[in-house]
Amino acid sequence: MPRVLRILNRLVIGGPAINVTYLSRYMSPEFETMLVIGGKDDHEQEADHLTRNLDLHPVVVEEMKRDIFPLQDGIAYQKIKKLIEEFKPDIVHTHAAKSGIIGRLAADACKVPVIVHTFHGHVFHSYFSKWSTKAFIHIERYLARKSTGIIAISESQKRDLAEVYKICPANKIDIIPLGMDLDKFYQDQENKRKSFRNYYGLSEEDIVIGIIGRIVPVKNHSLFVAAAKRLLEKTDKPVKFLIIGDGDMRGHMESEFQSVGIDYSYFPDERRTATAICTSWQTEIDWVLAGMDIVALTSHNEGTPVSLIEAQAAAVPVVATRVGGVADILADGKCGYIVPPDNAEVFAEHLKYLVDQPQLCKEMGESGRTYVHERFSYQRLVRDMSAYYYKLLDKVKASV
Repeated sequence: MPRVLRILNRLVIGGPAINVTYLSRYMSPEFETMLVIGGKDDHEQEADHLTRNLDLHPVVVEEMKRDIFPLQDGIAYQKIKKLIEEFKPDIVHTHAAKSGIIGRLAADACKVPVIVHTFHGHVFHSYFSKWSTKAFIHIERYLARKSTGIIAISESQKRDLAEVYKICPANKIDIIPLGMDLDKFYQDQENKRKSFRNYYGLSEEDIVIGIIGRIVPVKNHSLFVAAAKRLLEKTDKPVKFLIIGDGDMRGHMESEFQSVGIDYSYFPDERRTATAICTSWQTEIDWVLAGMDIVALTSHNEGTPVSLIEAQAAAVPVVATRVGGVADILADGKCGYIVPPDNAEVFAEHLKYLVDQPQLCKEMGESGRTYVHERFSYQRLVRDMSAYYYKLLDKVKASV
């Protein structure tokens, strides 16, 4: 039985945590897996419900965090190196940037036969300064040479890695899309919808547009606020806006809602219905999506946004900016709309198409459900990853 040491720097709500926990749970017993996670930042919502629900018991290396801390990073490196020496894995598989650096360096030092890294997006634009970004690109090129294989989660991401940023040759990159449990997004939708709307004081007549994710600069909630203002100027329909998530830019977003005259409440502190409501973090996203009519994504940069897969699984149409891997998971004009980044007027226009046409909303939602069910189940993910691991292991054996 091959052994896999799987490393993720922080178990917080989002695609990487879902991907990592489902692989760790459902590749067993075919692959014996040790899951290693790092510490989260204070403003991030822990996703320990994923490990709890899947009966996983990860090893925590608290010093491995998202940001760069040389002393703590050095401690994390030594701890992971020790885990590798004790567990003796056939494969070390790292997920996301920070764990990819520490984990691959440790695996290379320990001469692990197969070293794999998954890019769940990248930090090559819209995250850091020009010089920091250049440094990260050079680091990733170096680490790619130390890797047996690289995984991209979409075709557009593979093009970015191979052609735009030249991290490694295209023939070293395999595409394995995300996979998750989509069944819960189909079940008991009517009761979930009533429950969600009752909780937040929303009527059945309200048209609810939601945005899901961390409130941080790269998610560009400023565009969501600007589009909300323009939409309210164009329609007399009872539209409400929900912000599902939290983060260090929440105060800035709140001031923007105030400056454009949109009534806003932060529901955990001010339990009242407003035109715009921030719910903070939610873990039962199937319950949340059942209560929504449209999902928005306004980001500057994305990998494969899980919120859009989940929205489509719940038969909710999407309006999203054309960034990262969005076009790989959303059929433009069929399951929703993909619009240019940073254009509030166009974003609002496409929201209005859906607000004004409930039948179109329903048809696009049903198309989205079919689309993602065929492509993003965890069963397909496990099959793909198993075949990929065996391919790399066979390649290493053949070269010995």
